[in-house]
Amino acid sequence: MTRDLPMFTPPDGALPGHRPELPSIAMGGGMAGVAAADGSTALRRHPDWIRSRMPSGEAYHDLKGMLRGLALNTVCEEARCPNIGECWDQRTATIMILGDTCTRSCGFCAVKTGRPTWFDDDEPRRVAEAIGQLGLEHVVVTSVARDDLPDGGARIFAETITAMRGTSPGMGIEVLIPDFDGSDDRLRTVMDARPDILNHNLETVKRLQKPVRKRARWDRSLYVLRRAKEMAEEIGYPVHTKSSLMVGLGETRSELTEAFEALRAVDVDILTVGQYLRPSMQHLPLERYYHPDEFADMKVEALALGFRHVESAPLVRSSYHARDQVPGAELKRLRRQATIDADGRVVPAAG
Repeated sequence: MTRDLPMFTPPDGALPGHRPELPSIAMGGGMAGVAAADGSTALRRHPDWIRSRMPSGEAYHDLKGMLRGLALNTVCEEARCPNIGECWDQRTATIMILGDTCTRSCGFCAVKTGRPTWFDDDEPRRVAEAIGQLGLEHVVVTSVARDDLPDGGARIFAETITAMRGTSPGMGIEVLIPDFDGSDDRLRTVMDARPDILNHNLETVKRLQKPVRKRARWDRSLYVLRRAKEMAEEIGYPVHTKSSLMVGLGETRSELTEAFEALRAVDVDILTVGQYLRPSMQHLPLERYYHPDEFADMKVEALALGFRHVESAPLVRSSYHARDQVPGAELKRLRRQATIDADGRVVPAAG
């Protein structure tokens, strides 16, 4: 079963048109039917390939019920992620810590912004105990930006990682962090806790950083990703670094190539690329839909540059298939697929 994602409905009397050969949307002043920079006009609906599968399955419903009981805040639900059913069925979830109010106001993001009033010094213990009850194979821990805190929330990230290692040994742990204003001390606090994957999103191409990311900076984000890898080497453990890009905000393919190359230049291992979908009329306009074939081309290009793992498709989000991206993931996958014969021996899956 599939369902359409939310779509823009034009005001009464508006008759949007489109060029079938160039599926795009241009909301200009927020009105459908207004031409985009490329001359195309807005589609009333998302194209057919922007569809998500209705969440279902025993693992999904089991995890949903447990999350409700444990009062955990998941980005999966808050952001209405189109992949929630698939990820939860794989026992993977994304947990948000440090409250629900962000100190930044990025043009693409639907998270509430303002002056945070919430802080819980006991949050790492509570989250770890709750996660321990869920039996997850992989967890992604992220947060709103907390520029109001002296360390930007780095200590809470680190203590949450450490606490989860105690309650859920063997579970993959990924952290999706803010830029911490480029502070080495804050980043080192997180890296000392040894996450399996350190994720920080570049989000968009260099030219569009200011309107899309407000206080964030292209060079600063690349610095954070470079230093994370260097710190892991200094500490002496393997980490995969990761970043994500949205497309459809008006970037060009050559600018995307520049972003791919910049991420590889700082030794980023994992790249995810997905379609930007406008959360509301108050957010940045969606300039163009990319066809699945274009995403496939970008994956080929990125892999050729040396990324270890690339997810590139319209509905890909930062945490998509995160379980399969940690160091040693291939061995874990083979173990999941193996069976035990009548004599108690491990039998690898066929093929």
